[in-house]
Amino acid sequence: MAGLVSPKPISYLQQTNSHYNNYARTHQNFSDTPPLSNIPHPIPQSQFTPGPGPTTSVQEDGKIYGLVIDLLDPNLRESALVELSKKREQYDDLALVLWHSFGIMPALLQEIVSVYPLLSPPNLTAHASNRVCNALALLQCVASHHETRQLFLTAHIPLFLYPFLNTTSKTRPFEYLRLTSLGVIGALVKQNDNSSVIHFLLSTEIIPLCLRIMETGSELSKTVAIFIVQKILLDETGLTYICHTYERFYAVGTVLSNMVNQLVETQAVRLLKHVVRCYLRLSDNLRAREALRACLPEPLRDQTFSQLLKGDMVTKRCLTTLLNNLNEA
Repeated sequence: MAGLVSPKPISYLQQTNSHYNNYARTHQNFSDTPPLSNIPHPIPQSQFTPGPGPTTSVQEDGKIYGLVIDLLDPNLRESALVELSKKREQYDDLALVLWHSFGIMPALLQEIVSVYPLLSPPNLTAHASNRVCNALALLQCVASHHETRQLFLTAHIPLFLYPFLNTTSKTRPFEYLRLTSLGVIGALVKQNDNSSVIHFLLSTEIIPLCLRIMETGSELSKTVAIFIVQKILLDETGLTYICHTYERFYAVGTVLSNMVNQLVETQAVRLLKHVVRCYLRLSDNLRAREALRACLPEPLRDQTFSQLLKGDMVTKRCLTTLLNNLNEA
């Protein structure tokens, strides 16, 4: 990675709604907050976690190495990206091969930065989107592996994805690009031991970027974005950071409230599960709990979603616990 300079974390907040503009980057005076018991997250496993594949033969190893080498050739790179993105779940050590092979990570980053000029004005084609998404799929592989995850963070590679998350075009190429970029961040936060990941993300502008996608994205993009915010909240540092100032809490609370109002119409149960879990985790903070007593959306207090959650006992218990927390003296 020698010679690479990661992009500066440009202040995307200047381009978003005013209630996103109060995310300070201080991490002082954090208080301890009680951890939330493990709650399952209904995110498709294929979205984030490469499953353990079968042991590859020497011949298969040779094919993988050959495709990795092809990434260095601009004329062969596109086909190699397609084939490797298909094989990433079948080859356990692909992340190690990608990271430690000379020139491969710069080649993947070159694919990413090459489409920046197509973002504004929005001129991204389906072909260009598919190509860069295949490169992002390989970055997701690197972000998921326990031996390369910290190296991935230390190199500040997630910052290269933020321009994609900052786009607002609702066309399919842009939506696919945002969703795949969210998948890389989701792969980082999905790991069990992710304190270093949370600290890194809190030093960037991932929260306001996710909040805007939670309001304006497609249902699937909203689901992955709120999954990331939920994982940040589940970390004690993340919860305290968001609840440290009224402005931060207000930004998150406003978006969650808007999502509840949208869910009354859309009845998207998968999103509702994440919204309830986010509110439940916020109620673990005493200051946030006090605020939620006044601002928790009414549809969560009455029986608006009772039919939607009829068969989901876990989410119903979460909602009941949330209401009990708010009723405590």
